[in-house]
This record gives sequence, structure tokens and C-alpha cells, in this order.
Amino acid sequence: METAVAGAAGRAAANGLRLLRRVGARRALPGGSFWLRLRLDGGVPETPSFAFRRPPVLTLLQVLTALETAARDPRVCGVVLAFGGSFHGISRALSVRRCVAALVAAGKPVASIGPRYDLLAYLVASAGTRVWLPESGSLPLLGLRVEQTFFRGLLDRLDVEPEVVRIGGYKAAGEAFTRSSMSEEQREQTEAFVDDVYEELVREIAAGRGLSPADVRQRIDAGPYTAPAAVEAGLVDGCRYPDQVEGELLQLVPGVGEPDSVPMADAATYVTWRASDTGPLPVLRPAPVLAYGVLTGGIYTGFGTRGIASGRVGEWLETVRRDDRVRGVVLRVDSPGGDATASDLVWRQVDRVRAEKPVVVSMGDVAASGGYYLASAADAILAEAGTLTGSIGVVGGKLNVEGLYRRLGIARESVERGARAGLFSEHRPFTPDERSAVGREMRSVYDLFLDRVARGRKRDRQWLEPLARGRVYSGTRAAEAELVDALGGPLEALALVRSRAGLRPDEPQRVAPWPARPRLPGPAALLYGASRARYPMGPL
Repeated sequence: METAVAGAAGRAAANGLRLLRRVGARRALPGGSFWLRLRLDGGVPETPSFAFRRPPVLTLLQVLTALETAARDPRVCGVVLAFGGSFHGISRALSVRRCVAALVAAGKPVASIGPRYDLLAYLVASAGTRVWLPESGSLPLLGLRVEQTFFRGLLDRLDVEPEVVRIGGYKAAGEAFTRSSMSEEQREQTEAFVDDVYEELVREIAAGRGLSPADVRQRIDAGPYTAPAAVEAGLVDGCRYPDQVEGELLQLVPGVGEPDSVPMADAATYVTWRASDTGPLPVLRPAPVLAYGVLTGGIYTGFGTRGIASGRVGEWLETVRRDDRVRGVVLRVDSPGGDATASDLVWRQVDRVRAEKPVVVSMGDVAASGGYYLASAADAILAEAGTLTGSIGVVGGKLNVEGLYRRLGIARESVERGARAGLFSEHRPFTPDERSAVGREMRSVYDLFLDRVARGRKRDRQWLEPLARGRVYSGTRAAEAELVDALGGPLEALALVRSRAGLRPDEPQRVAPWPARPRLPGPAALLYGASRARYPMGPL
């Protein structure tokens, strides 16, 4: 009873703070209609940056929430996107672009201004109503290029021999050390991925600028552009400097503001005072919570602060599972994989949560190998068209530096007990027996990987095996192959998990991001990282 009373008192206090927030919003935001200004300097991060940064950098979820709220906020008459550099992350660009297109569809103009637009920044801006550049600006619209670096020639010069074992003919992670060029399999899947992403970019830009896909391809082939040339090509609407923007906004929405005095609110302020308002909380019962966890980077065992540490992520997932207020979970996964055991440990925790409440995965730029492994435990998986995913395979090995030591005059001797005690020694190659043992271990991991995915996708291994073998896919092809359920981003994932949890969109609810604060590595984490094996076996 005491806990229930305390909870009710806390919710009542939260409602009181909400009223104060609404009062504060009247002072922090312009009165009447206003424009929303969103800075997109270098794209948007997945996790929070340091609070003392000025201007504040919004996370992807905050940016999407601000734009989604603005689309239905009668006081927001339009949005200004201020670009300051390259936009990093194609999946994030596609998610932001959808929100921009939704604003335009809602009758709210979106204008973009910046000194230059790279391909992804232009992808976002092209969905809006106006795109401007200063007269000295540029539009380096140059298409896509994927490069891979090969070290085999360097290793040969150093007398270093790579010892790589892989399961899956398309599992290409080790080719950087064993080859001097792409294998046929790697070139095949790279060509397919670039084709898919390029077609998506062309299609979206064509739709935004009212051009045909053929026209967009021709314009990309003719790039880069100076600002005047971009205007002439119909890619940019005019040459404008930042101080000229307000006059243009008055023409887009007459009656809101005066020359050199257009009411405008910064997106960070808008998120604080308006977009984060979840509505009044029910006092007599807990408000539902949707957990939103960001899992980015390499996967490894332990409790580190960088990447996806299985112990740290597992603790959070266990807290989520036990918390009755949490009605559903969205996992934002952006990872190329990592340690096999760590991937399985996270998979297990996701699977335990899924048994009690819905879990939806939103894939970022890369959710492949171990990233796809842990995602397969979810109820549903969403990917962007430009997501790199799949890579169901296993690779591992070591570098044999015996020749390099000999050239440097370094001698090493060892005393061993056990037939395979030197398996991971960098001073000699695998023996045939050791290579066979490593292969069996990796085959076991691969079989487990197939079982996990087949179970998660509710299909049999016969369906999965031709799709595996280390192959990678764009989000578009992964959806066609049913490795993911649909195309979409964080907002679509939240809508899906909300629906599966039986929550109404207008029902007061809170989205709880994790991690909520920037992560700084402490001394213990640094020592842990330094003590890890140089080349752990069984990475995915």
C-alpha cells in the first residue's frame, strides 16, 4: 500500500511539473505561430552527447520526435533545416527524410539552408519545399562508392601469414588479410548492395524534386555542382545567404512574422518544452512505458562502456523485463557483429524479454552478423532500405608473425603441455589438427546461428540455409527474403510495439531511452579493454 501511495504521489507531482512545463513553454517558445529551426550538423547521433555542448546536439529519436510533433502542432507553421556539413548514416537520413516528407504532406513547408550538401544531406533536404545554397556553396552530388582495403601484399612483405577459418562462402571479413582483391562472392554481394541503395537514393531524390529517375541519374553523373549550376539543373531552388532566409520564409507562409523578424524556435528548446510532453499521467495507476535501447558498435562480453557489452546490456534488459510499467521494447541495433558468445548472451536476454512483452528491432546502418543474431530474437525486425544486414556466418583466426620475428632477429621458445596448447600462438601457423578443431568449433557456432534465426523468423533451416552462408543484404532485399519484416525506422518501430502492446497512440505513455546519458569509459573499463584477447575466436 505504501508503494502504491508513493507511486500515486509521484505521478501527481509529475502532473504538477507538467503544468509548470506548459507555463514555461509560453516563455521559452514564441507566442502564436512560429517556425521550427533544426540544426543537422554532421547528421544526428544515436545516443546523447555531452550536456554542456552548445548548441545542444539532439539524438536521432529526439529529432524524429520533434518533427513528428511539429507535423501535428498547429502553432508550428514550418521547419527550417540548417545543414553544416556531411550527413553521416544512410539509415538515419532515410528516417529523417520520411518525417520531412510527412511535414510537407501535412501542408507545412520545410526549407533547407547550408554551405554545401553531400549526397545524404541532399537526400534529406530534397524531400522539403525549398533547398537553398549561398552563391559560393556547392552540391557535390557524386553518387555512391564502396571501397575495401586489402593488406595481403603488406603482410607478404612483412612475412606475416594470415590464418583465417570461415564458415560461409560469402563471409568476407577475413578477405582483407587473405586476398589482394575482392572475391567473386564479395563483388557479387557488394554490387547488389550498392545497386539497391543507389536506386533508393535516386528514387527518393526524383520524388522530392519532381524529376524522373533518369534525370536524377544524369544529374549525378554530371556532378559536382557550384550553387548557380545546381540552381540551373533544378536541384536547388536559389542562392540565398542565411540572413536572407527570413524574407523567404515570409513568402512561404505570409502573415507569420515581419521582415527580419520571423518567430522561430530552436528544435532543442522545442523538444524540452513541447515535444517531450507525454500528456497528463493517470494518478491511480502507473503510466505505460516503452523502453528504447540503443545498441551500437562491436559486441563483446563484459560490462564495458563502449560498444555492445553483453553484461551491461543484459542488466538493462533484465531490468526492463522485471519492470511491470514497461509494456514493450524497441531495440535500435547498429552493429557489424563481434564475439559469438557475447552475441548469444544478448540474444538470450532479448528472448527472455520477448516471452513477456513485445520486442521490435529497428536496424541502423549495419545490423549484420552478430547484430542480426541478437535481432533475430525479436518479435519483429524493421530495416531501412540502406541497412546492411544478414551476414549469417562465422569467421576467425590469427596472424602468424613467425617470419616477421625471424627477419627482425627475434627468437621465441615455448614449453607446452597439451596437444593444442599453442593453437592461438602468433609464432606458428595452425597445424592440420588445430585447423580442423577450429573449423568444428565454428561449424557449431554457425549451426547455432542458423537455429536462432530459423526460430526467430518462425521458419525452418531448409528455408534459411540458402540465405545464409555469410551473405549480406540491403534492407530492401532482406525484406523481400523475409529476413526482416518491413522497411521503417525508429518511429515505425515504436508504433508497431505500441500496437502489439495494446496501447492507443493517444494514451499517455513515456518512451524511456537507454543509455540516457553519454557513456565515458572509466579506469576499470579501460583496463578491461586492454586485457582482452587480441583476436578472440568465434566472432560473428
